[in-house]
Amino acid sequence: MRWSRYYIPTLKEAPADAEVVSHKLLVRAGMIRKLTSGIYTWLPLGLRTLEKAKNIVRREMNAAGAMETLLPMVQPGELWEESGRWKKYGKELLRFKDRHDRDYCLGPTHEEVMTDLLRGEVKSYRQLPLNLYQIQTKYRDEVRPRFGLMRGREFLMKDAYSFDVDDEGANKSYASMKEAYHKIFSSMGLDFRPVEADSGAIGGNFSHEFMVLAETGEDAITACTNWPECTWAANVERAPIKTEFEQDTTPCPAMEELDTPSQHTIEELVAFMGTSADKFIKTLLFMADGKPVAVLLRGDRELNEIKLAHLIDADDIQFATPEQVEAMTGAAVGFAGPAGLKGVDKIYADKELKACNDWIAGANKTDKHVRHLSLIRDVELPIEYVDLRNAVAGDPCPECGKPLEIKRGIEVGHIFKLGTKYSEALRATFLDENGKERIIVMGCYGIGVSRVVAACIEQNFDGDGIKFPPQLAPFDAQLVCLDPKDAEVAGKCDMIEAFLEGMGLECLYDDREERPGVKFKDADLIGLPVQITVGGKGLKNGVIEVKNRRTGEKSTLPADQFETAFPAWYDSVLESWKR
Repeated sequence: MRWSRYYIPTLKEAPADAEVVSHKLLVRAGMIRKLTSGIYTWLPLGLRTLEKAKNIVRREMNAAGAMETLLPMVQPGELWEESGRWKKYGKELLRFKDRHDRDYCLGPTHEEVMTDLLRGEVKSYRQLPLNLYQIQTKYRDEVRPRFGLMRGREFLMKDAYSFDVDDEGANKSYASMKEAYHKIFSSMGLDFRPVEADSGAIGGNFSHEFMVLAETGEDAITACTNWPECTWAANVERAPIKTEFEQDTTPCPAMEELDTPSQHTIEELVAFMGTSADKFIKTLLFMADGKPVAVLLRGDRELNEIKLAHLIDADDIQFATPEQVEAMTGAAVGFAGPAGLKGVDKIYADKELKACNDWIAGANKTDKHVRHLSLIRDVELPIEYVDLRNAVAGDPCPECGKPLEIKRGIEVGHIFKLGTKYSEALRATFLDENGKERIIVMGCYGIGVSRVVAACIEQNFDGDGIKFPPQLAPFDAQLVCLDPKDAEVAGKCDMIEAFLEGMGLECLYDDREERPGVKFKDADLIGLPVQITVGGKGLKNGVIEVKNRRTGEKSTLPADQFETAFPAWYDSVLESWKR
């Protein structure tokens, strides 16, 4: 493909609203353009990479026995009413009415539609198992679209749905998809981890996220430092704290009230009192489904709201308002403590608090705290000690006991064991071998195909631009002609282009009449795995320059033996990408 005949509108500067690397580079490299907030147009170069990602997904899904379909993006509201998600899904579901005043939505996911497709069609156990998938546009009305393709409103997704006669079959389908996902992301040349995760709005009783590891990732994951001997990893929101603590019964001095004017936060108190954060108790007050809840954490820990929601079986958890805090404590926000708390039946405390019996906490009086607080002696309400905090580096791995580390990741895939959540609600049943009606057991499996492109760039870039792995690069090689008007140089470039195509490589041939510096900058910006530069000076010296974009290493190959020398050099480039 000749650059002069292709549409690649590269930019020197990134748009002002681009926050992350992938967004900046995708726009600068002429791969995407913003239409409106969270919605992007794919330009020719970007679409080639998107298609490569799609083809890898399609190949492995087909190999795993899944069958491709294409479902409507517009979905009737009555299906979502049946599943119970019409109101529960929230404002991300873009709802609208047609001319007959009937409710519809743009599909953020397709559990309802796929289940509706099979109910009534699948009647016998002999028709199961089934696994159907699609690669299609989704729409989620994100409250704050950001990071380009990483969190857009419209995006391309592969979603698959398995249907089995029982849990044993569903587990086999889940395992098959998990293996297929390993193959998909490995085939894309990505460094990733499957991690245990919370099922969120999709539902179900078990799930794994597939995370591309990148320092710029917005998700924190816990992973065992004993990798690859121990492969345990989980999203921070899912990671259990397996350490158990004995109740400390060391005698504690009498509780003492302290003046702490305007010291509301742990950080302020640490500076004010000159004491480390692990000596404090944080008292967090919430309204959970309209009921007051009190939670205690060590001062240097963060609450895991997912754990709390599961513990108290709450759908909606919000911090208590200043008025609600005052009703429960008699004080302003920032001075709550467990001793003398009102309005709750019991207190939920992170189990780590059992390890000490002498704390600093709020006094339930404005501008006052207490020290030498004993949870055993000074708190009237019953306390339930449970796992409530986020995991941190150094916590023991729940599988092997070795220390955990915290990594950043970008979610590119998520697989769920749904059970009968949707099939029961929509009455998707079959007759078993005894003629008895039973509920189909389901799983669902998603990959953010457009997000994969962004995640790939977040993992593979430098100060000059993208460094595409060969599997996802829009072209395999970039041929840079430095002297398009020089017949000898242009002729050599034509020969190399034909040779590369004969090898089965896709070549982007930069034949523009531009300065060499412009061409080199664009080549690094776009980041194809291989750069081949042909110029008059090099030909006079009998050499052609080649560059491995990943390592930045430049070499020269003999111009008159290029066809012989290039394949071995190209193999070395591919080898450098093996992780």
